[in-house]
Amino acid sequence: MSTDEATADRVHEDPALEELEADGDLAADYIEGLLDIADLDGDIDIDVANGRAYVSVNGGGTDLDKLAAPDTVQALQDLTRLAVQAKTGRFSRLIIDVGGSRHARAAELKRMVDAAIAQIAAGRDRVELEPMSSYERKLVHDDVAERGFFSESRGEGKDRRLVISRG
Repeated sequence: MSTDEATADRVHEDPALEELEADGDLAADYIEGLLDIADLDGDIDIDVANGRAYVSVNGGGTDLDKLAAPDTVQALQDLTRLAVQAKTGRFSRLIIDVGGSRHARAAELKRMVDAAIAQIAAGRDRVELEPMSSYERKLVHDDVAERGFFSESRGEGKDRRLVISRG
């Protein structure tokens, strides 16, 4: 096995619970430092589920809302993943949420799937959704499959999107 293949295998293996908890702790420390620099208040909660560490920032009032925009949360997540990787030497799939923005986005994605499936029921062969992150695509893939439809990803980079069709 080549070094690249071995690295790819390690990236796709589910990390141990201890590693996920350590990722969550490192991420929480990093985010706490950023909040201090920005002079923002917020309570940080860490959870581990589905092979990922979830770090949520809540409270802090309306000032924290500045960080809750989807693009800002994604950027914060990317920076936090890099900070954790710099400390651990391994890729982290941790998920960051600010002020419930991930939950709100998940509800929005469900509404998109509802609308797409309604269009398919009305006679369309397939419906292409807006570009979204890999995590969001995973949520949509799972939702679409649960409803008995088919989805596939198309495009590259930031333009990658899902196409939903009949199963």
